[in-house]
Amino acid sequence: MEFPADKKMEIGPGPDPAPHAPARVTVPPGAVDTHAHVVGDALIPERSYTPPPAPARDYLRMLDATGMTYGVLVQVSVHGTDNTLLLETLRANPGRLRGIAVIPPDPPDATLAELRDAGVTGLRLNSLTGGGTGLDQLDRMDRICAELGWHLQFFTSPRDLSPIASRLSRLTVPYVLDHMGDPDVAAGTGSPEWRLIRDLVADGAWVKLSGANRLADPPYVGTIPFARSLVDAAPDRCVYGSDWPHVAFWGPMPNDGDLVDLLADWIPDPATRDAVLAGNAQRLYGFPAVRGRNS
Repeated sequence: MEFPADKKMEIGPGPDPAPHAPARVTVPPGAVDTHAHVVGDALIPERSYTPPPAPARDYLRMLDATGMTYGVLVQVSVHGTDNTLLLETLRANPGRLRGIAVIPPDPPDATLAELRDAGVTGLRLNSLTGGGTGLDQLDRMDRICAELGWHLQFFTSPRDLSPIASRLSRLTVPYVLDHMGDPDVAAGTGSPEWRLIRDLVADGAWVKLSGANRLADPPYVGTIPFARSLVDAAPDRCVYGSDWPHVAFWGPMPNDGDLVDLLADWIPDPATRDAVLAGNAQRLYGFPAVRGRNS
């Protein structure tokens, strides 16, 4: 996943302003979009890119358009460890949204309590962009998450995961890989890097089926064998994420309804697809179950 240095100060494009309903996938009641960001104007100097504002009202409109009951907001790297906007948004939508925060190594207990009370359920580690907390804090963040009943989330690459792979099996909390582990689609599912990601998922990692537009060109057919490989490895630990508002992406901007429709190719079995969209994520993020079509 590349973030061109020459575009750091250039304001990137926003999301498709007219998200439409999926045409090929029937979204189940209780479906969860597990990966999105809200963006304000308090951007940190050490950021790797410059996104336009992405307010909560636009995100909620996208959830409604695509049939999602719940959403998970991930602290965006351009706000660093200032979780103010994230917390404001969670407090304004307590039944519908959960959050993943980014914190410094030694936050006060009061800060952690504030995050927990607002609906934060995990912490993100980031080795790819400025403004994040790095993998060097893995053990410290594992301890914090264990104390609070949270999980860890990794925004990283196979290259950065490889040196710590043996440590991941010793974590005391669940952990989640963003964007299918950031595979090199051109290298294929037989590459050593992909085998590492798949083995981690088979061994216990959760993974977000997200970021298709970052991994392949439209209509994203190159992502299909990777998504199917992950679902085959751990159908009960795969979740779906829109990646709205698609920050730091300068390619053809996807419509979020089309991204949901990719699940028809990624997960042909409707029951498994419903679990990925709803049951799995409800379990991971603590959302209440919603009575489904077959209840």
